[in-house]
Formats: sequence, structure tokens, C-alpha cells
Amino acid sequence: MPELLIKGARVIDPFRGVDEKLDVLVSRGRISKLGRRIAAEGREVIEAAGMVLSPGFLDLHVHLREPGREDAESLESGLSAALRGGFTAVCCMPNTQPPLDNAPLVEALHHKARGLRLADLFPVGCISRGRQGRELAEMALMHFSDAAVRAFSDDGDGVTDSGLMRRAMEYATAFGGVIVSHPEDPYLSAHGQVNEGSVSQRLGLRGITPLAEEVMVARDLLLAEATDCRLHLAHVSTERSVRMIREAKERGVPVSAEATPHHLLLSEEDIESYDTAYKVNPPLRSLHDLEALREGLRDGTIDAIATDHAPHTLEEKEREFDYAPFGVVGMESAFPVLYSGLVVQGHLSLERLLELLTSGPARVLGLEAPAYGEGIVEGARADLVLLQLDKEWVLDAFSFASKGRNCPFHGRSVRGGIFCTIKNGAVFHGPLREKGG
Repeated sequence: MPELLIKGARVIDPFRGVDEKLDVLVSRGRISKLGRRIAAEGREVIEAAGMVLSPGFLDLHVHLREPGREDAESLESGLSAALRGGFTAVCCMPNTQPPLDNAPLVEALHHKARGLRLADLFPVGCISRGRQGRELAEMALMHFSDAAVRAFSDDGDGVTDSGLMRRAMEYATAFGGVIVSHPEDPYLSAHGQVNEGSVSQRLGLRGITPLAEEVMVARDLLLAEATDCRLHLAHVSTERSVRMIREAKERGVPVSAEATPHHLLLSEEDIESYDTAYKVNPPLRSLHDLEALREGLRDGTIDAIATDHAPHTLEEKEREFDYAPFGVVGMESAFPVLYSGLVVQGHLSLERLLELLTSGPARVLGLEAPAYGEGIVEGARADLVLLQLDKEWVLDAFSFASKGRNCPFHGRSVRGGIFCTIKNGAVFHGPLREKGG
């Protein structure tokens, strides 16, 4: 592999607080030199003046569907989509067929992903056996396996048994595990399709009350406070949830939280067309909730942005609204829609956005070098993403590497995106480089 010189980029490294214009030399998969006016002779050169170079992103929440639903997504298609979206590492959720509830299964997934030489994979193990919510899964065995599972969730469903959730937290605390809560009370959300309110009434669709999330957020915060377990709350979507998390952090509860691009940029008003690309769980909420999520990003209540990438086949998503599955694809659209909708519009700084995609999620999982999080420093693995911010283009879900086409941002004009992603020194073209820069 020839040496690669990234010349004249604005280097923003949230891990080390760096923000300056530099040349970056990559040799044998690692960053070998940082400086100004590094000689280009005999090296492959990317002229990056006007672009931003960041550590590769980390997505805490994706559904790669393997094993069991490779027709909707596979490890190869999902990890390829990650690289096209700037993500050099992702955490895959365990609601597969069969679920990721034992050490041999997560190890097999881990080894297969390593063999693909694409984005790094951090499997999330089940809290309960078979995701049935009745007895604990083999959490410690998964943690001490080759896959080194750090986080555990029954995502796709909430753990309704409070006693089981308490035991899971006590168990995880013994070896430093993180419990990832899917905060949903199924008895409150049952058969709902969209957010409960005036929009659901106008459209004639059964609503999902915000209480379905908030009741479980409140319960899990109390359990985490009692057990001193590291709790991470997935896809937070309501103002009251944000407020409860903020108050818990002030009390010293070891809690973190994520929000998704679709909950930060879309609201229940976008569902007027009955387009199932907007059908997600938790549902798109009110504009008031959306503004509260954005404030949570700014003040640090929310620690990370995660896509909740959930591909489905076209046939599944083309069913009528009541019968179509929940979920959107998001890895390849995440940065351009976030940059366009939050940074360009003045809701968030670029530096904070990059923190929420890199060092923020790394802190949630306690990831450190060499697994992830070395940053842009000499000797570090060359896991990088080069961002072109001035390019205006149109998102096309049918050009995604993901098998999923259920993207609510399909056809939208955006500004900024991925020029290329660099993984272990290898260059993977992003959509903007494919379009000619």
C-alpha cells in the first residue's frame, strides 16, 4: 500500500481538542506524520484544502439483520454502508434471528466482520435469553469472549420485568458492562403507529403516548441510581425524557443517552403523506420535543448521535401504514442531513457535531485505544473521515451500499457530505468523491 498524504485539511479531533490546518501522512495503515508542507513526491495525494478531517465516526446503534434476515441487510452490506457514511466502527443490536444471546454466536459474528476488512464491529449482547424477558442471558460469557461484548440490550423491545432489569444491572456492574435500555412500555404503546396527539387524530392512526417511553426512562434511572450501573438510554425522543436524564446526571447517576438524526430533524408533521419511510419506533414526536432534543445536544444531556439504522425490504415497507414495520436506514445519510439541518442552520457547532459522532459515543462504551478512539495523532490507526462541506447534492437512497431503501431523507437537497473514509489506511470513496468532488 503506497503512502497516502492528505494535504491541507482542517483537522478537527474531539479526542485531543485539536482544530488546525495540517497535512496528514498515512503509512502502512497508521498515521506516520502530522505537519505542514509535508513533501508529496512518490506519495498518493488527496488535496484536501477546504475540507475537514475527523476521526472516523462510531455508531452506537445499528441493525445489521445478520444472522437471519440477510435479505434486508448483511454484515457486508451494512459495514460497507457504514464506511460510505463515515463510520469506521458500529455497534450492532442483538434482535437478530436467532438473537445474540450467547458467546459462540457473538464470537462468530465478530470473526466474520474482521474477515471482511470493512468497518469495525462491536456486537451488543442480549440482556435476556432469546430476548424473551424471562431470564438473564450469558452476559459475562459474552463479555469475556473474543467479541469482548461491552453493552447489553433487548433492543426492539423493552425489558418489562423490573426485577429482571435490576438483576441485569447488578450483574453488568460486576464486570463493567453497560446496559442499553430500549425505553418502551409495550402496554402503553400497544398497536400504536405514530405519536399520540392532534396529528394522529387527524390522520386516523392509533397514537403512541410519550408516556410509553417516559415511564421506562424514569424506572431505569431509578434502577441505575440504586445499582450504580452504567445505563445508556437509546433513541430518546421526548422533552420529559431529556429533562429526567438531565436531572439524573445532576444527581450523579451514571447515565448516558443518544438521539437519532430523524428525531432531531423530523417531527410528526412529516407523516402527513402516510409515507412509511417516516414510520419509526419511537415515533417522530412534536416540534416541542424536537427542540428539547437539540437543547440536550447543546448542554451535554445527550452524549451521542446514533442512527438506529434499521433496513427493511421494499416489499415490507410498501405495505399500508398500519402493517409496515417500524424503522429507517440512516448511516449513509447521517452526516449530510445533520450538517445541513443542525450546523448550517445554526443549531449546533461543527465541533460539537463531530464530538457527538466520535468521542461522545466512545465515552458511552468506555472504548479506548487501540479498540477505538486514538484520534488523529502520530502512531494511531488511520481510521479517518474526510468531509467536504461546501458541496450541495441530492440524497439518493437507491445508490446506498445498504440493502435498505427506507430513508426518510431520500430526494432531499443537502449540503456537505463524505468525500472519503479511510480505514486502516485504505481509502473508501464516499458519495461526494464518486460525484467528482
